[in-house]
Amino acid sequence: MVKIQREPLMEVLPRPQPKAELHLHLDCCVSYACVAALRPGTSLAEYLRDYVAPAKCANLVDFLTRPTRIVQLMQTPRALRLVTDDLFAQLVADNVAYAEIRFAPLLHTAGGMRPERVVEEVETAVAQASDATGVRASVILCTLRHFDADASMATARLAAARLDGGVVTGFDLAGDEAGFGLDAHVAAFRHAREHGVRITAHAGESRGADGVNDVLDRLGPERIGHGVRSIEDERTVERLIAGGVHLEVCPTSNVQTMGRLVPSYADHPVDRLRSAGISLSISTDARTVANVTLDREYERLRRAFGWTADDLARCNLAAVQASFTDATLRQELVRMFTSPACPPGPPAKIAAP
Repeated sequence: MVKIQREPLMEVLPRPQPKAELHLHLDCCVSYACVAALRPGTSLAEYLRDYVAPAKCANLVDFLTRPTRIVQLMQTPRALRLVTDDLFAQLVADNVAYAEIRFAPLLHTAGGMRPERVVEEVETAVAQASDATGVRASVILCTLRHFDADASMATARLAAARLDGGVVTGFDLAGDEAGFGLDAHVAAFRHAREHGVRITAHAGESRGADGVNDVLDRLGPERIGHGVRSIEDERTVERLIAGGVHLEVCPTSNVQTMGRLVPSYADHPVDRLRSAGISLSISTDARTVANVTLDREYERLRRAFGWTADDLARCNLAAVQASFTDATLRQELVRMFTSPACPPGPPAKIAAP
C-alpha cells in the first residue's frame, strides 16, 4: 500500500503550491490560441461551443465528443508538437512540477503517420518541452474501450517497445466504460505488465463499483483513473486500501459527466474517499473540455470540503509516490515536494502557438 507521510507539511511548502498531476489527456487540453493555429479562422465562440463541454453533459459519451474534435486536428507532426508545447505552457502557468500525459496513438494516424511515428513525435516534443520549462513529465499510452483486441495489443506493444526511452512509462484503458467490456483488452494488459509497463485503467466513472472490481480482477492496475464510484461499495473501498491502489480523481470532470449521481461539486465523493483512507490525488482530466485548472480544482475543494494546503500537499505527495516515473526522479520529486527551498517552476520558454 502507498504510504503517505503524515507529519504536518503546511509550514514547509512554498507558495504558490507546486503540483503533481497524474491524469491528463493530451487531446483534451488545447487552448484557443492552439486551436486557431491548427484551424485558422476558428472564432472564440466556435472554440467554446465545439471544444469546451458544458458544466453538465448528458453523460460521458456526450463529454467525449469534444476530444474527438481535438483529435481531428492532431494528425501531423507539427500539430502534435504544437499541442504538446501548448499543454506545457498551461502546466507552467498552473505551477505543475510533474505531470503524466496520456493519449491514444492509434487515433493520430489519419494523416498517414504510423503509430510508431506518432509516439516518437510526442516523446520528442515532451522531452524538449520538459527541458525548456523545467516541468518533469512521463507519457502513458492509451487503448480505448471500443478498440478490438488487435488494436489494444498493438498499443500495449508500442508502450513496451518505448520503455527504454524513459518517456513512455505506462499503459491505460480509457473511453466508454458503460458501453464496452474488457474482453478485448485482457491480453494487452497482460503483455504490458509482463514487459514492465506500469498499469492504470479508467473505471468507476460511468459504471459503479462493479466496474472497478472488474478492472482490478482482469487488468491488474496499480492505479485507477477516476474510481470514484468505489464509494458505493464498502468492500471495494476496503479492497483498494488493502491493495494500495491509487485513485486519480478528477472532480470537475466527474460533476460534468456523472449526472444525478454527482449533481454538484459538494456531492462529489472525493472527500469521503480520502477520509476512508484511500490513496488519491487530484487531476484535471481534460483542461480544455472540463474548462478547469488545478488551481481552480484546489479552490473548489477548499470551498466544498474545507481542504487545507496541508491536505492538498498530502495528495501531491501521494501522486508522486504513485507516479510511473523511475525511482531516481521519484525521490527527487519527493524532496522537491517536502523541501522548504522548493521554488515555483521556471517561466515558460515556449512561444504561444
